[in-house]
Amino acid sequence: MATLAAVDANMNTETDFLPLEGTDYVEFYVGNAKQAAHFYKTAFGFQSLAYAGPETGMKDRASYAVRQNKLTFVFTTPLRAGNAIADHIYKHGDGVKMLALRVDDATRSWKETTKRGGKSFMEPVKMEDEYGEVVMSGIHTYGETIHLFIERKNYTGAFMPGYRAWISNYNPPSTGLLYVDHCVGNVGWNQMNKWVSFYGDVMGFRNILSFDDKDISTEYSALMSKVMSNGNGFVKFPINEPAEGKKKSQVEEYLEYYDGEGCQHVALATSNIVETVTELRNRGVEFLQVPTTYYDDLQERVGKIDEDVTPLKELGILVDRDNEGYLLQIFTKPVEDRPTLFFEIIQRKGAKSFGKGNFKALFEAIEREQELRGNL
Repeated sequence: MATLAAVDANMNTETDFLPLEGTDYVEFYVGNAKQAAHFYKTAFGFQSLAYAGPETGMKDRASYAVRQNKLTFVFTTPLRAGNAIADHIYKHGDGVKMLALRVDDATRSWKETTKRGGKSFMEPVKMEDEYGEVVMSGIHTYGETIHLFIERKNYTGAFMPGYRAWISNYNPPSTGLLYVDHCVGNVGWNQMNKWVSFYGDVMGFRNILSFDDKDISTEYSALMSKVMSNGNGFVKFPINEPAEGKKKSQVEEYLEYYDGEGCQHVALATSNIVETVTELRNRGVEFLQVPTTYYDDLQERVGKIDEDVTPLKELGILVDRDNEGYLLQIFTKPVEDRPTLFFEIIQRKGAKSFGKGNFKALFEAIEREQELRGNL
């Protein structure tokens, strides 16, 4: 059964050995960074921010950083074959490589996590230019995913040293996306508790919510999930693993096509989900759809909400309530040809949970897509 524990927003830095200020950026390894950046600007409303490549002294790759409010994505592509970035893309396809976390002290963050068992990815490195300095370090987590610790309190440039400001004449309007609400990782059979322990022991996170295969199941498939949160609740990482079912679950499909463990989806917050999703749909973003019967007894299930049900029904936006309030959410279809990475759009109106009441409708919608692909 699902259980929910409160996050101590007052947890201080003396007890929280890894105080996090939030998600600094999400970096994707992709086959064509220039085109990926253009897609996310056009479809999702990001703005040009910074560029790194041969022109800035980075000879082996090109990276484009884009931003929308407090949400920053970086797209990186290799310029030649036979290197770690190219190998990553060949194996996994386009996907999330770096989940970069903002910290006050990247050196201390690296020391505290590695002494607790974290495997070092990058020892603390100070990078400098005329705008100041950024200190970066990092550790490995599930699959080939990396957590970077970014200290930028002494930096005033566009993004970080090694990048230059990317000035573009093409900057479509924002779609109202604000920041990263949470990032979900898919891990292999019987691996969830291992990574829950990792986040608890190495990073000081707490398990605030757990779902078993009775909570997250349909007639055909199931999965289990535990939500890990840092002390102030700014960073949340749900961890999913497959569970036994009649047919292949969405996590199994992901693991097969991604060829390993990795980040399944990034949840993006908005303060007006109806306006945001309307704009995203107008720009070509495709969303999962649930049967319209979902809305027949919506208000009886979730109680009074501020929104008119009609546009929610037209757009396919789901609603769920917990003891703190309610949330509205919707999920895109995979944003690339492999059925791996997708995005969640979420608006929280007090709720701190993750939409347990929507799991069955959502997962049945995912199964319909799996069936079309011949993967159910």
